[in-house]
Amino acid sequence: RRRGAPGGQAGPRGAALRSAGAGGGAPGGRGPAAPRTRRSTEGRRALPAGGVRGVPAAEGQRGGRAQPRGPPEDGRAARLRGTEEPRLSSTTFALTGDAAHNQAMVHWSGHNSSVSTAPSTDYGTTYEKLNDKVGLKTVLSYLYVSPTNKRKIMLLSDPEIESSILISSDEGATYQKYRLNFYIQSLLFHPKQEEWILAYSLDQKLYSSMDFGRKWQLMHERVTPNRFYWSVAGLDKEPDLVHMEARTADGHTHYLTCRIQECSETKRSGPFSRSIDVSSLVVQDEYIFIQVTTGGRATYYVSYRREPFAQIKLPKYSLPKDMHIISTDENQVFAAVQEWNQNDTYNLYISDTRGVYFTLALENVKSSRGLEGNIVIDLYEVAGIKGIFLANRKVDDQIKTFITYNKGRDWRLLQAPDTDLRGDPVLCQLPFCSLHLRLQLSENPYTSGSISSKETVPGLLVATGNIGSELSYTDVGVFISSDGGNSWRQIFEEEYNVWFLDWGGALVAMKHTSVPIRHMWVSFDEGRSWIKYSFTSTPLFVDGSLVDPGIETQIMTVFGHFSLRSEWQLVKVDYKSLFSHRCTKDDYQTWHLHNQGEPCVMGERKIYKKRKPGAQCSLGRDYSQTVVSEPCVCGQGDFECDYGYERHSNNQCIPAFWFSPSSLSKDCNIGQNYWNSTGYRRIVSNNCTDGLREKYMAKMEKCPGKAPRGLHILTSDGKLVMEQGHNATFIILMEEGDLQRTNIQLDFGDGIAVSYANFSPVEDGIRHVYRSAGIFQVTAFAENSLGSDTAVLFLHVVCPVEHVHLSVPFVAIRNKDVNISAVVWPSQAGTLTYFWWFGNSTKPLITLESSISYMFTVEGMNTVTVQVAGGNTLIQDTKEVAVHEYFQSQLLSFSPNLDYHNPDIPEWRQDVGKVIKRALVTGIPDEQILVAVFPGLPTSAELFILPHKNTTERRKSTEADLEQVVEILFNALNQNLVQFELKPGVEVVVYVTQLTLAPLVDSSSGHSSSAMLMLLSVVFVGLAVFLIYKFKRKIPWINIYAQVQHDKEQEMIGSVSQSENAPKITLSEFTDPEELMDKELDTRVMGERQPSAEFCFTVWVKMLLFWVLVEAVTVTPGTRRALRH
Repeated sequence: RRRGAPGGQAGPRGAALRSAGAGGGAPGGRGPAAPRTRRSTEGRRALPAGGVRGVPAAEGQRGGRAQPRGPPEDGRAARLRGTEEPRLSSTTFALTGDAAHNQAMVHWSGHNSSVSTAPSTDYGTTYEKLNDKVGLKTVLSYLYVSPTNKRKIMLLSDPEIESSILISSDEGATYQKYRLNFYIQSLLFHPKQEEWILAYSLDQKLYSSMDFGRKWQLMHERVTPNRFYWSVAGLDKEPDLVHMEARTADGHTHYLTCRIQECSETKRSGPFSRSIDVSSLVVQDEYIFIQVTTGGRATYYVSYRREPFAQIKLPKYSLPKDMHIISTDENQVFAAVQEWNQNDTYNLYISDTRGVYFTLALENVKSSRGLEGNIVIDLYEVAGIKGIFLANRKVDDQIKTFITYNKGRDWRLLQAPDTDLRGDPVLCQLPFCSLHLRLQLSENPYTSGSISSKETVPGLLVATGNIGSELSYTDVGVFISSDGGNSWRQIFEEEYNVWFLDWGGALVAMKHTSVPIRHMWVSFDEGRSWIKYSFTSTPLFVDGSLVDPGIETQIMTVFGHFSLRSEWQLVKVDYKSLFSHRCTKDDYQTWHLHNQGEPCVMGERKIYKKRKPGAQCSLGRDYSQTVVSEPCVCGQGDFECDYGYERHSNNQCIPAFWFSPSSLSKDCNIGQNYWNSTGYRRIVSNNCTDGLREKYMAKMEKCPGKAPRGLHILTSDGKLVMEQGHNATFIILMEEGDLQRTNIQLDFGDGIAVSYANFSPVEDGIRHVYRSAGIFQVTAFAENSLGSDTAVLFLHVVCPVEHVHLSVPFVAIRNKDVNISAVVWPSQAGTLTYFWWFGNSTKPLITLESSISYMFTVEGMNTVTVQVAGGNTLIQDTKEVAVHEYFQSQLLSFSPNLDYHNPDIPEWRQDVGKVIKRALVTGIPDEQILVAVFPGLPTSAELFILPHKNTTERRKSTEADLEQVVEILFNALNQNLVQFELKPGVEVVVYVTQLTLAPLVDSSSGHSSSAMLMLLSVVFVGLAVFLIYKFKRKIPWINIYAQVQHDKEQEMIGSVSQSENAPKITLSEFTDPEELMDKELDTRVMGERQPSAEFCFTVWVKMLLFWVLVEAVTVTPGTRRALRH
C-alpha cells in the first residue's frame, strides 16, 4: 500500500460489492461476468495501491464535531472521566533503512506470523530483513500465500528485471529460487490441493504446476485473461480438471476443458460446440455461463450441474446490452441486466433453480466503474441470513436505498434512526425521507469498506450513509443495525473504518482521516457505547490495518509512519486483554429474526444465539451460532411471479402481452407429463409449507399433441458464409411440437439430404461439408401426424480468394466506354462482390460480375481500383489508365535473350517497361511515350504515342506533330537502333513486330461512313464475281486468260458472309500481296506475253476481296494497319 494514504482510506469511490452476492464483472468485458470467481481471498496483493505519500485525501479533511459516543482525538473525554487513558498492549517495529520506499504491504501467513517487506515470526513484534534471504539485489513484485496451507509462501520477482519465483514452505524462514521461461501475470491456487497452481503469463499462455511452482507445464496458448477456473468438487469428475476460455486455431473463442497433465490438442474437450464471445465464460458454483452474439444480439447460455447448455430466458423484450452474474448462492442466480434503454443503471433478475428462466426483481439499480474499469452494481447481500439484500435504486433521478427480506419479491425503503447522536429526534418521514447507505466493499484489503456484516454475528450491519431524500457522498455518517436492517442507530458523524474482532463479538473503529492519530474505539454492545484506547504513544499517519476477525490470537496490525519522511512503522496491537474470560452460556441471549415484526422470513421462523451486549468475553474458535428454525405456513409473500408473468397492482401475476402460457409445453412429448404453471413459483430456498402452496404450485398435466410450429434453421456460429471444404453445422429449432414424434428432413441444397425420426440426433447440430462453392438453399422440413412446417436458409459457400488481377486498357479514349475486368484466383471462389473505385470517387460501384463498362470523362492518368470480397477475405488491385482524345500505338518485340530473364510477374514488366521507355525517348517529351509489356512469353509490348497535354484546341497541328514523332521512332526501330542493357553482358534489341503503326484514333464519327463504304464494296464485288463466274465462257478475254493459265486451276470465289454456318477464315489463309504479285509475274514469264486487261481485273478483284476481309476481321489497330498496307 502506498504510504501517505490517510487512516485506512478506501481509495476511489465506486468499489464493487464482490463477496457473498457482490456485483461486478470482468474488466471491460461484456456478457455474464463473475463478481467473484472463487479465487482465494489471500490472492494477489499488488504493491501499488492507495494514495501518494504526503497528499491527504479530500474525504479525510473534515472538521470535528461533538460525538457523545465517539469523542475526537484530543483526549478530552479521557480527562473528563478523571482516569488514566486506557491503552492497548502494542509494540512498534520500524523498517529501518526503508524511508525511501513509498510502498509497503502487510499480509498474514502461517500460524504465528505476518509478512511484509520483512517477515515476522512472533505475530509482528519483530521483523527480519527479507533481502537477507532472497538476495540484496532481488526486486519483488507480488506475494502469494497458499489458501490451504498458510505456511507456504510464493514471491514473484519484478518481470522487468528477471523472471523467477521464490518459494517458502516454512512461513518465510527460507526461500528457494526458481528461474522461469515465462512471465507470470496472475496465479490461481487449487481450492483443495495445496501443491496445484495455475499461472497465467503476460503473453496469454496458461501453465500448470503440481509441486507448488517448482516445475511448470504449458496447458494452452491464447487463453483469455481471468477466464480459467479449477474444477468444483462434487460437480466435476476429475479434481485436476481446468475450465478455460481460449482462442483456437480457427481464430474463434471456445469453451474448453482438460486435465492439467493431459491438455494436448487431442485431450481437450469442448462442452459447448459453438464459438462464444470473448470474456464471457463464468464457472461459479453449480453453474457455467457463456455468451454468444449473432446479428448484433447477445444470447446467454447456462449449464446447471454440468448438464447440457440451455438458453437463458429473459423477458422477451428486455433486449440486454450487458449482463453480469451477481450471485449463485442457494441454487439460484442473481443477474444484473442492462437493457436497451438504460445507460447507468441495471435491472436485477432472479432465476429458477436451473438458472434458465429469469423474472424481474428490481429495476434501475445504480452502477459504476471499479478501480480496474469493471462494472460494479450497488447490491449487497447480508451475510449470515439468507434472502436479505440491500440495493441502491435510481428513482426520478435520485438514488435511494431499498431492502428486501424475500430475495427481491418485495422492496422497501430503510427507516431512518429515531434520534441522532445527541439524543434529539430525527424528523424523517417515509417515503419522502429515509436512510441511504453506500453499498461498496473495499477493494483495498487494509480498509473496512463502506458496509460490512459477518456470518458469525447474524443481523449486525455497519454501513456509511446519510439521512435525507437521496444518497449523498458529502454529508455522511456511520450507522449500525442489530436486527438485520429493521432499525438503525447512528454511531459516528464522520467516516470511520469499523472492523469485527473476535469472530464478530466486538467492534473496533478507527477514524478515517488524513492527520496522525493514536486512538481506536472498541465496542462490546453492538455500537451502543464506545471505549477509546490508545495503541501508540506517538500519533501515526495510518496507511492501513490488517484485521482477521477469526484469528484466535486476537491480534491486529496497524502500519503507517510518524512523519512524511520517517521509516515504515508496523504496530502490533494485542487486544486479548479486552476480554476477561471465555464466554459461557450465561453470556448469550437469543435473537428472533423478523421483517418489521413479521416473524416468518423466507418461509420459516429463526432464532439465533448472540452474545449479550456488554459481555466482555471472547467467543473463541469453537464458537457456533445455534439456530432454531421452524417452517411457516405459505402465504402470498412466499411466491414470486413465474417466467412470462408480471405482478399487477392487485398483487396478481398476469401473463405478459408477449407470453403464451401454452408455450411452456413445447418441449413436451405425447405420453409424457409437464408442469403447467399457475403464474406463480415459490421463492428458491423458501421453506414454507401448506397454506397457499397447493394453490400456487405448478400442476402436472399430460402433454398435449401439437403440430410443428416455429421451425428455424441457423448455423452454429450464426454466419451465412462458409468456406468450401469446412464443416458447416446446422442447428434446427422448433418453438412448438412433439420433439420425439416429429420427423426432420434437411436438404443441404447440393444434392444431399438427410432425415431423422425425431429431434434427439439433431440437438447438437447437423454437420455437412460442401465440396464446391456457390449459393445453396438449405431446407428443413418437420412433420408429424398433426401438421408440418418448413424453414429455409441460403448459405454462401466460398473458396477464399487469394489474388486478383485488374485488367484495364493502358490507354483509353475520353468519353468512350471501355471494358474493365478482374481476374480472381482461384477461379471457383463462389459468390464474390466487386467494389469498383474510379479516380477520386468516394463511393464505389458494386457488382456481382467480374467486369464492368466505364466511360472516362477526364483526360490524364485515371486510377482504377477493384476490391473483391469473398467470405471474410477482402483483396484489391489498382491500375492506372491514360485517357486522351486520340493516340497512336506500335507493337514491339525483343531479341530472344530477354525471354530467358522474364519471370512473368507484374513488377518485372513495370520495370522493364521503364527501361524500354528510356531507350526510346531521344528528344521526345517523356509524357508522350507509354510502354506496356504484355504478360506471357515470348516477351512483347505495345508502344503508345500520346499527344501533348492540353492540346485539344489545336488538334490538327498536334496530329501532325504526332505523325512526326511516329516517324522518328519508326526509323529508329527499323534500323535496330533501340536497345538496352538488362544486366551486364545482356543486350536486348527492340524490334517492330510488323509495320503496325496504327492510324490516328479518335472519337469522331468518320468511321461510320467507312463502314457503309465497306458494306457497298462487299455487295458490288460479290455481284461482280458472280457475273464473271456465270458468264465467263461467253466472254472472249476470259477464255484467253484461261488458255494462258492452262497449268493453273481455275478458282471459284464465294461471297463473304458473317453467317455462323460459314467457315471461319483466318488471315494466314490469304496470300500476302507481295507473294501474289510474284506469282503473277511468274505467269507473265511463262506465257511470254504482256498482262492483258483480263489479268489486271482478276488481280484487282482479289486485292479488293482481301481489303474487305481485313476490314471485317476484328484485330488490333496496329495489325489492321499492317494488313491494309
